[in-house]
Amino acid sequence: MSFKIVVDSCTDLPKEYHNDKRFEIVPLVLQVGDLNILDDETFDQLDYIQKVAECETVAKSACPSPDRYKKAYTTDADDVYVVTLSSKLSGSYNSALIAKDIYHEEVGEKNIHVFDSLSACCGQTNVAFKILEYAEAGLPFEEVVEKVEKYRDGMDTYFVLDSLDTLRKNGRLTGMKAIVATTLNIKPVCYAIEGTIAQWGQGIGMRKALIKMADLVAQRVVEPESKTMMITHINCYERAEVVKDMILSKVNFKDTLIVDGAGVSTTYAGDGGIVVTC
Repeated sequence: MSFKIVVDSCTDLPKEYHNDKRFEIVPLVLQVGDLNILDDETFDQLDYIQKVAECETVAKSACPSPDRYKKAYTTDADDVYVVTLSSKLSGSYNSALIAKDIYHEEVGEKNIHVFDSLSACCGQTNVAFKILEYAEAGLPFEEVVEKVEKYRDGMDTYFVLDSLDTLRKNGRLTGMKAIVATTLNIKPVCYAIEGTIAQWGQGIGMRKALIKMADLVAQRVVEPESKTMMITHINCYERAEVVKDMILSKVNFKDTLIVDGAGVSTTYAGDGGIVVTC
């Protein structure tokens, strides 16, 4: 059976997959002041970071419309798998679900399943690649869905950012108290729990926070030899390499992958942000 994997643009796919016919990226819209920027292949990260820094108001994002998702579902592929941002953080998941209902009403029956990643960034990539693995192996649609949902439920997401201001001002930190003691250079170590953001600990300075995060990953990961560790970085590849080495010095994974943050990831993780999933 032929298949297609539809992802929203918070999914940090490596660039070599952007023109892969098995994938379609549905872009969110980034809002910086009066500017609306489509998070697609034209996204310029360095220019965007500068625009955000110069803007007096906080950057935001708007989820894709159901019609845009429906267009992605209109394909010759027999099976369509969709991966979105956590439903607790964005309306993208609900929009994708509405599009599924509209497609079935207006076009007809098709195997479409929308995965709530309960994550973001490389967490979505991890889910998408697991779909790819099972679909390429020829597993039937229902089995792919079952196995990927089980994988997602066992996946953890961690991150350390230079600043939580954008997340806080956009109401994405309802599950935790935002740290504002910037004069002490406190960097929270955060993780995802059922799709929401929580704080595990903190470090004085970025390096100590990253060390704490590496320790946390090593302590909590289950069966790492069967998993891929993915790291999203926002304009800080060298920092991502350091984090990878920190974690691999403590635990071995089946594979590791470092990916660039796209527009949505850049908006919320900010310049210098690091996200780890496994």
